[in-house]
Amino acid sequence: MINSTAAATPLALVTRRFLRHRLALVSAGVLVVLAAASLLAPVVEDWLGLDANAVDLFNRLAAPSAAHPLGTDEAGRDVLLRLLYGGRVSLFVGIAAALTAAVLGTTVGLLSGYFGGRLDALFMRVTDGVIALPLLPLLIVLAAIDLQKLGFSAEAAQAENMSLYRIVVIVALVGWTTVARLVRATALSLRERPFVLAARAQGASSFRIMTVHILPNLASPIIVATTLSVGNVILLESVLSFLGLGIQPPLPSWGNLLTNAQELIWDAPALAVYPGLAIFV
Repeated sequence: MINSTAAATPLALVTRRFLRHRLALVSAGVLVVLAAASLLAPVVEDWLGLDANAVDLFNRLAAPSAAHPLGTDEAGRDVLLRLLYGGRVSLFVGIAAALTAAVLGTTVGLLSGYFGGRLDALFMRVTDGVIALPLLPLLIVLAAIDLQKLGFSAEAAQAENMSLYRIVVIVALVGWTTVARLVRATALSLRERPFVLAARAQGASSFRIMTVHILPNLASPIIVATTLSVGNVILLESVLSFLGLGIQPPLPSWGNLLTNAQELIWDAPALAVYPGLAIFV
């Protein structure tokens, strides 16, 4: 029964297990809603007839109106559009970093669980070492590294999108451990299953066994773990941006929108409430 299920309908098995995981379904639903709203930012921009980056100093901190549904910020820019475009950036970082971490963690966990022995011991000690490091100080140190000292040109280091890709890489480098441990534990069990032993007896290579017979059965826990981690990644990006080490202006993100609002918390508290609620959700 295990053999036929794993070989014939891995996609159906993954889908069935995912649909039974209520927390993963809720997380996926929230992600879909936020992603849809953020992707519609250009449509909303055209509908309002505004430019998200247009500065209007004569209309600073305006109250919500038909022209500006959530009002304007300290530079007269539309808050709703900034929030939607900031969501695009934050969600891109969250999804890209979570997927990158999932690929790295799956590779480490699969190799560790399948081969075992010294390779397993080495990978797990590295994993334990990364887990033992204090997360926030480590992220701050990595985010503060001067890219020019790593060989990047001054132009590349100061490019508008560099802070975006930098945060994705940094978060992925410290966020792969959960997936790695989960995949390793499942791979240790699967490698002794009859369908894996049969494939090995028929002369299948280790690479084929891992990719064809074991990996499809790992899809469900990987998808669940990755979906649940997107929210944590967005929170980490927001913290770094709030500290001035994350996404840099003029790119908006929920974190740097919150940073810009802290100086106006008494005059215009709504500027902090909107990105704060988005991060919380």
